[in-house]
Amino acid sequence: MKGESIHVQLATAAIEAYVKRREVIKPSPEALAALSERAACFVSLKENGDLRGCIGTIEPTQPTLAEEIIQNAISACSRDPRFPPVEPEELDLITCSVDVLSPPEPVDDISELDPKRYGVIVERGFARGLLLPDLEGIDTVEEQLAIACRKAGISPNEPFSIKRFEVKRYH
Repeated sequence: MKGESIHVQLATAAIEAYVKRREVIKPSPEALAALSERAACFVSLKENGDLRGCIGTIEPTQPTLAEEIIQNAISACSRDPRFPPVEPEELDLITCSVDVLSPPEPVDDISELDPKRYGVIVERGFARGLLLPDLEGIDTVEEQLAIACRKAGISPNEPFSIKRFEVKRYH
């Protein structure tokens, strides 16, 4: 797993250390300097082009983006309920990306959405679902909202609130 950006380098190092040694790394001084802000992020893993894990946060939970990336990378490789934990022999087959989220903003009308540009968060009471932007096979706002609602357990007939956000995606 090789990456260009410091975001992906850090996620890759965190995954390798955790999968090989169950070690939670600390960010290097360089990573802390470059990723010192607080931000929510998602770490996505793919193996041979297929999703292998994706975990993230809607709001920052760690003091720095560097620490947020490490925690979400470990969760993506070991705690995504859709997949078994990544095994050491898979590491060379896995690529990862990191999506850093902008702060979510409320949406009053779905005309303000664009599934290629904006991710969505849908909420009803304590139920909340998120879908990242620019995902393969999701071309309409209606598809994007339906999937986010399904993830949240919100019925399509129920009213729900919508927030949108943008991401900076690092491969």
